[in-house]
Amino acid sequence: MTVIRRHDPEARGFASDNYAGVHPEILQAIAEANGGHQTSYGDDVYTERLQEVFRDHFGPTAHAHPVVNGTGANVVALQSMTSRWDAVVCAESAHINVDECGAPEKVGGLKLLTVPAWDGKLTPELVDRQAWGFEDQHRARPRVLSITQSTEVGTCYTPEEIRALCDHAHGLGLLVHLDGARLANAAATLGVSLAALTIEAGVDVLSLGGTKNGMLFGEAVVVLNPESVRGMAHIRKSSMQLISKMRFLSVQFEALYGGDLWLRSAAHANAMTQRLYTAVRDLPGLSIPRPVQANQIFAVLPAAVTERLRKRFRFYVWDEQVGEVRWMTSYDTTEEDVDAFAAAIAEELTAG
Repeated sequence: MTVIRRHDPEARGFASDNYAGVHPEILQAIAEANGGHQTSYGDDVYTERLQEVFRDHFGPTAHAHPVVNGTGANVVALQSMTSRWDAVVCAESAHINVDECGAPEKVGGLKLLTVPAWDGKLTPELVDRQAWGFEDQHRARPRVLSITQSTEVGTCYTPEEIRALCDHAHGLGLLVHLDGARLANAAATLGVSLAALTIEAGVDVLSLGGTKNGMLFGEAVVVLNPESVRGMAHIRKSSMQLISKMRFLSVQFEALYGGDLWLRSAAHANAMTQRLYTAVRDLPGLSIPRPVQANQIFAVLPAAVTERLRKRFRFYVWDEQVGEVRWMTSYDTTEEDVDAFAAAIAEELTAG
């Protein structure tokens, strides 16, 4: 059977790094893992090798549990860290609160205690707004602090900020979960290791991203503190996140994190965002109210300009009330893509 290509392989937009295809080096790794038989459900040589890869990044106590997607990673991680009467403190903008269709509540049985954070970043003082009532039987007990790196609005916690949050949370008896769907972008921006933003800062459990940085599918729950979880294998299976042909998921992580591909890809995406930011930041009629630190730009445009521009390039409206939009770059965004988009933005702003 001949498969007909149904899209333009040169077409790229600025809607999401999820729109990008699979990195060629990862496709090659999948092909190399094909052929013959390997034990299913993670008892294969590729998943065994993956543990070594992650221990190299996160230390000897790290253990990875590959899962299908990011929502699954977060829900599995948080279930393993909590009891049925527990709650999770997070930012209002957190993916677990806004973009997971209530899965932490429906699947995990968790109460989310949210805190407003304009820049997406929590502080010890903000955590205290919800971290109370630990012995009150009428209130869900705060048990986990969940933060996102980089945040949903493109900002990055420094290692010192994460350490301050972890120290404060642990002092209150909370565990710390980090949603690292774009952890690589934050590490590239800050020029630090993955460990500096996680295990060295005191994080207990990590949801580590792959899809947004060039993988075909898959994320991983990486347990950094073995004492912080229980029942992980059973939770992953009962949450429908245990893939049978695990070798094809694990080999992608090995290709991405076994060398420097994760850093090369994230650094390139970040550089393309900075190129776009430099090109458009001073254009009349456009404002960029949030810091630009990873691979996302949040801009405010007139509604008519946004409407016309979206007919030429794909991107999302973030807040329709104020006219805020989100532009994202990925590992395969080119300088030519950025320059063409920047020219279109300038042209549409001039048209009014």
